[in-house]
Amino acid sequence: MAFSAVSRLANLQRHLDLNGTINKAVEVNGIERSIKVKVAPEVSEALSLGRAVVALESTIISHGMPYPQNLETARDVERIVRENGAVPATIAILDGTPCIGLSIEELERLAILGTRAQKTARRDIAHVVAQGGNGATTVSATMFFAAMVHIPVFVTGGIGGVHRHWEQTLDVSSDLTELARTPVAVVCAGVKSILDIPRTLEYLETLGVCVAAYKTNEFPAFFTESSECKVPFYSISITGCIQLLQCIPNSYSADASIKLNLETGILIAVPIPQEHSASGHIIESAIQKAIKEARESNITGNAETPFLLARINDLTGGASLAANIALVKNNTIVGTQVAVALAKLRENCRR
Repeated sequence: MAFSAVSRLANLQRHLDLNGTINKAVEVNGIERSIKVKVAPEVSEALSLGRAVVALESTIISHGMPYPQNLETARDVERIVRENGAVPATIAILDGTPCIGLSIEELERLAILGTRAQKTARRDIAHVVAQGGNGATTVSATMFFAAMVHIPVFVTGGIGGVHRHWEQTLDVSSDLTELARTPVAVVCAGVKSILDIPRTLEYLETLGVCVAAYKTNEFPAFFTESSECKVPFYSISITGCIQLLQCIPNSYSADASIKLNLETGILIAVPIPQEHSASGHIIESAIQKAIKEARESNITGNAETPFLLARINDLTGGASLAANIALVKNNTIVGTQVAVALAKLRENCRR
């Protein structure tokens, strides 16, 4: 019991030290300006007490879905996290301030802003903060901020990857390099099916990122249950997820013999529920058509994925949006179970 109290005080001290570090004023063009990271009180308290916290991205709100479905989905996802015993920490940049945990009003503001909020990857953080802008964080930026405050589990829809015809464009998502250097477990429905999944998995292997599939023998393909690609670690359970997480620093494993301090993230791919899995050939046909249209309209870079997802939704009569919402909620249930189990394990080890 005494060790538990000491551990909690240490967690609180680490959190306060972190705030002290990131709240320092800096000189910007000769004018002193305070640049800080805002951690929501609910999230701050949970982290200090060692409770389970689940990080959530915000690009899916601003760029992944239209209003008001985006707000409804964001609220539902946060509700699912709470109902399963954890605290949600939706991450975004508002008025130049990185926010870890959003209020209902801030969620609504972001949902209404939509694509007027800048899609913010790791490379864009400095620009959005310096300009006092509003940024919706992608996987890479969300991982960065989650790791900053020691949140070990992050739930999203699907990650970015190697784009189709990458040999012509060299378009590879920064999500992959972030997974290679940031110790956060990312729970998702695999790689977005608009991408080159086999090459993405090869690149993740090159980067040394552990890729596991949840209760399946194949890597899921976002809208469908299988990409027909095998992964080295498959059919893992919640217990298996915890065993993997204990090998990264942000898990704060109490067992030093298990904790390897790997400085990479872990990708846990969860297949979309079978009842929501879209017909593979219909989705693939829509993807090919949308990619062709993007090429003809010279839509590339950050604008490509939002265009493709919106166009695929149109071509499938809204089926892809319904599937997207279903898989995000399913990922949230699994990711929250992982976060809660990890928090319980840490607490038991401290007693």
